Amino acid sequence: MTAFEDISLLRAFVCIVESGNISAGARRLKIPQPTLSRYLRTLEEHCGAALLRRDTHRMSLTETGHRLLADARAMLALADEADQRLHEDQTALRGHLRLFATIDSGQSMFTRLITSFIQANPGITAELSYTNRPSRMIEEGCDAGVVAGDITDDSVIARPAGTIERYLAASPALIKSSPPVKEPASLKSWPWLVLSGAHFGVSDKLTLSSPKKTDQTIPMKPVFTSEGVTSLREAAKAGLGITVLPAWLIREDIVSGKLVRVLPQWNAKALPCHVVYQGQRILPVRVRTFIDFAITYMTTELRSKT
Repeated sequence: MTAFEDISLLRAFVCIVESGNISAGARRLKIPQPTLSRYLRTLEEHCGAALLRRDTHRMSLTETGHRLLADARAMLALADEADQRLHEDQTALRGHLRLFATIDSGQSMFTRLITSFIQANPGITAELSYTNRPSRMIEEGCDAGVVAGDITDDSVIARPAGTIERYLAASPALIKSSPPVKEPASLKSWPWLVLSGAHFGVSDKLTLSSPKKTDQTIPMKPVFTSEGVTSLREAAKAGLGITVLPAWLIREDIVSGKLVRVLPQWNAKALPCHVVYQGQRILPVRVRTFIDFAITYMTTELRSKT
């Protein structure tokens, strides 16, 4: 027997990896832990090699395990989709989606996106994970996600889903108590609220652009650094400092006057937005349909101007 003749062994292996350990995998599959351990041993015997390294603290994939995991996921996706075609009316989408987004977009725009998709397709269920470090989410079993900033992982497919415009913003109180600002250089002495994260192109300097003018780069002296733009927005509204915020996040605050754009003719570099998913697998219909829906939704949402 080869490693690919018993699909239940492959499903057990994938479940162990995605759950993090055998105990959690057994609970997820609702089978006894010794049974799941036996499945793993049998699969390793068929492979002729160990698939997992295990000690008292952690579990990791061997090189053979990494190769098998990708193939096993592809085979299981095909099997699940074939089973779905046998038992369901294909005019309606059904099944479960595992999705991820950054904390800020996930709690607002991406949740609205998912809500719209489920309402249009009542046979779909979904779970959403939040992370500002998305590189491992696909590996851990998510179907798709939305990522802002540069994509550094060439193992995933990243489809463009709009551009995130970013503006300088501060509270009216901070602007009133500060000297008038006519050029970016005047902001050097202001207290800054800074986003952390290399994939957002963050450093200790900020480059600003304006039509028909030379780009200007100014140093930032942060009084507060955060992984989330929502927390920077709240700190800015409280008057703690000036910050760079995405247009989609501050539309209502600008309209209400809780925040004011500073030097509105100067913008920070726009960030690309992508819908990402596993490249080396055949996607179920529900995932393909969701990806197309998400790209259209995000592109439209991000196109709206503040």
